[in-house]
Amino acid sequence: MRLGATMPNFKAETTKGKIRFFEWQGDSWVILFSHPSDFTPVCTTELARMAVRLPEFTKRNAKCLAHSVDDIETHNKWVKDIQSYCKDIPEEFPYPVIADPRRDLAVLFGMLDEDQKRDPVIAQTIRALYIISPDHKVRLSMFYPIATGRNVDEILRSLDSLQLTYKLKVVVTPVDWTPGNKVMIQPEVTDDEANKLFPKGFEKVPLPSGLDYVRTTEDY
Repeated sequence: MRLGATMPNFKAETTKGKIRFFEWQGDSWVILFSHPSDFTPVCTTELARMAVRLPEFTKRNAKCLAHSVDDIETHNKWVKDIQSYCKDIPEEFPYPVIADPRRDLAVLFGMLDEDQKRDPVIAQTIRALYIISPDHKVRLSMFYPIATGRNVDEILRSLDSLQLTYKLKVVVTPVDWTPGNKVMIQPEVTDDEANKLFPKGFEKVPLPSGLDYVRTTEDY
């Protein structure tokens, strides 16, 4: 799934029942993240941490949706392990886990090769994550190898940046940006336009080239 691609309106069996993606998404952002298979150690820590921190996604109008190439029965057993591993998870696991035993969705999402999808030995999905905006567009993708766990703080930070730049299309966020820090103004925005858009002002960073392409503001 390339950036800017429209997520397909797929059907899926999940631990929370059947869903049709667009209807389930509604007007929310979605964090869709895959795992190679159930009963794997790194994945267990990730689903646990996402469950604990779900309120932080909820207050950002974002839903979490996990994916693993196993069936519902296996998912439900795994969820009990996850809850036992992390005591801070609510008694009812708070977000759905997609069942994809035929690996059709894994192929559709670009998480494994078509010619491997039926082989249970080699057809393990990569640790993929997509952030999807309310218009069903893929706005960010992250791909991790099986051995490396994700960082939930970075997912939240990325979501904050995406939501800000989705709303204010004339700004971008610099390296290590977090909410409250200065943002940067898109180069194609003229100074006159910037003065109107940011009445509290902006700063130009002097550079040897003499070009004023680095402009920062706190007015957003």
